Amino acid sequence: MKIWIKVLLVLIALSIIGAAIVYKFVYNKQHPDYENIEASFTLSAQDLYQEFKKNPYPSAKLYNGKIIAITGILSKIETADSLVTAVFVFKQGDFGDEGLRCTMLKKYNKEAIKLQPDGEVRIKGYCTGYNDTDVVLEKCSLIINNEN
Repeated sequence: MKIWIKVLLVLIALSIIGAAIVYKFVYNKQHPDYENIEASFTLSAQDLYQEFKKNPYPSAKLYNGKIIAITGILSKIETADSLVTAVFVFKQGDFGDEGLRCTMLKKYNKEAIKLQPDGEVRIKGYCTGYNDTDVVLEKCSLIINNEN
């Protein structure tokens, strides 16, 4: 057998092994249990929004990638396909409502849809940042009174 065929077979075998390793350790990686992770910060929804509005970059360094528990007066619930988003509106901007948008974990969709606007709610979620209009929390869960 010629040497270039042997080299080609070795490269193919290494590629298959590499793909299997990537699949096992990267693609198939377990996701964090956002619902049960303790919040790094607890504050009001309005305070979180104001911090990002006044100082977006320092706030991003402090809050992005962290679990945050917020309390605030719910403005509305938005639904799109299987996504349910709790919205806290603090300002009317050029492009509509500005505030916090909290996308719920699917487990909490039914409970979130039942929430009444103008009622106080406590939500915990993963902060993904500020897009110049909204602070975005994802993987959110409702905090029940007996939960920390």
